[in-house]
Amino acid sequence: MSVRVRFAPSPTGALHIGGVRTALYNYLFAKQQGGTFILRIEDTDQTRYVPGAEEYIIETLKWVGLLPDEGVGFGGDKGPYRQSDRKEIYERYAHELVQRGHAYYAFDTPEELDVRRQGEENFTYNQLTRSGLSNSLTLSAEEVKSRLDAGAPFVIRLKVDPGREIHIHDLIRGDVVFQSSELDDKVLLKADGMPTYHLANIVDDHLMEITHVIRGEEWLPSTAHHVLLYEGFGWTDTMPRFSHLPLILKPIGNGKLSKRDGAKFGMPVFPLEWKGATPEDSFDGFRNTGFLPEAVINFLALLGWHPGGDQEIFTLDELIQTFSVDQISKSGARFDYEKAKWFNQKYIQAADNAVLASYIRPLANSKGYAATDAYLEQVAALMKERVTFLPDFVETGYYLFEPVREYDKETFQKKWTPSIAEVFNELSGMVATFEPFNGLALEEAIKHFIHEKGLKPGDMLPLLRIALAGTMKGPAVFDMAVALGREETLRRLQALTTLA
Repeated sequence: MSVRVRFAPSPTGALHIGGVRTALYNYLFAKQQGGTFILRIEDTDQTRYVPGAEEYIIETLKWVGLLPDEGVGFGGDKGPYRQSDRKEIYERYAHELVQRGHAYYAFDTPEELDVRRQGEENFTYNQLTRSGLSNSLTLSAEEVKSRLDAGAPFVIRLKVDPGREIHIHDLIRGDVVFQSSELDDKVLLKADGMPTYHLANIVDDHLMEITHVIRGEEWLPSTAHHVLLYEGFGWTDTMPRFSHLPLILKPIGNGKLSKRDGAKFGMPVFPLEWKGATPEDSFDGFRNTGFLPEAVINFLALLGWHPGGDQEIFTLDELIQTFSVDQISKSGARFDYEKAKWFNQKYIQAADNAVLASYIRPLANSKGYAATDAYLEQVAALMKERVTFLPDFVETGYYLFEPVREYDKETFQKKWTPSIAEVFNELSGMVATFEPFNGLALEEAIKHFIHEKGLKPGDMLPLLRIALAGTMKGPAVFDMAVALGREETLRRLQALTTLA
């Protein structure tokens, strides 16, 4: 059977960056094995459903380039791929499990269970307590039928038999053992007819022929119940292989990276921007912060996995070729945002200028900067070694689009003297008529002019840089002058003389 994996998020809000890593590992494994990557939306808990979340998930996968082969919005012949569209399927299988003797009807009302919880510390519905509760294991067959015929509310629970060990061979963690006596009788079908995660997950994985389940560590404790479900349905021969990924940890301290850590540490922890009902529920994303999607993928791939060696920069194709589940770490991976920024810098530096120009275009438009594609490519070439995020092209490099707002007056005052001012004005006159107006020729002519005046480059070039960019940190002086053009360069040289 060919490899089939699924990414199965719940549309309960913005997709956390850890979810993107889960999608990535599933995608890499599928593509490496020539298999199928599926998107399934697990929305059975309608009380937690958030409008727009499903669209956010799909847009995220498109942005980072992890396009599903099947799933919601992508087609396929194993659907529906949205669990809320599969309610009748789950009901049928839940009742079948009762008939097989591996599940039972439970008629206890929420109020009755609350009374038990209040009177019994750590109350759990399991093999020790179910004999004293109202269910099809304690009631007569006639009573059960009567209640069902009368439309009495019920849930269907998994019947967990005590006294056995449940072994799971996790491809990351090795052999994991659970004691059935420590497990509760999970609800499989709720009173409203909707399945819980446990039932829907197993039924869907079976019907969609999932061969490998790669998911977060938080689902490991549930896997024992899932194995029991596979056994109860008689599906053990097609049970998928399990891999449970390590947690993504906070940048400092202990614990799992949370959505609130973004504001706390001043960094995005979501792929895309999310506008919630309140400012507290609204979050920045990697995309609007100014990350390239390729950089995010590279960063996430190495957040818990590494093939060994010194290589850190991987294209998606290289990741597909080298990825291996057994090289995923068992321990949590710390979220190093400085490393994420480093990756972004490297990808920006390596990017084609035309590609960068396409990213800069909407940023420039939003600030009212009119620029040709050719000019934006020049901006990309000038600034790509000096930025961390995409918005830096128009924020740090604003002086390539508008006059200098603020000058490095401290350096200006150190360098500017009456004699330098005289030479500076002569230099402006030379620039006004010099041909050809290109970087190499201009650099050679200006340096020759400075030498003829008995000065050093350090006496004049910093002033040229401050005139054009306002700062000593800008791109190469002569390249800036050519990009800005002769007229704008002269305007800026003239504007500097007014500071004296």
